[in-house]
Amino acid sequence: MNLDIRIWRLRSRHRWLEQRLRAELRRPVQDAFAIQDLKRRKLQVKDELIVAEARLAPAGI
Repeated sequence: MNLDIRIWRLRSRHRWLEQRLRAELRRPVQDAFAIQDLKRRKLQVKDELIVAEARLAPAGI
């Protein structure tokens, strides 16, 4: 898969997870497990994004 496409997909997934997390936090009765899961998944995607973006950066920067 092209690295640019992978980065775009990771950013899209990160935004989607953020939207789901915000929606869950707005609920009157929040699901603590769902919040924890969304935060964990969002962090995993962020870590993957950092690695992918590092591969895209020119060497020596």
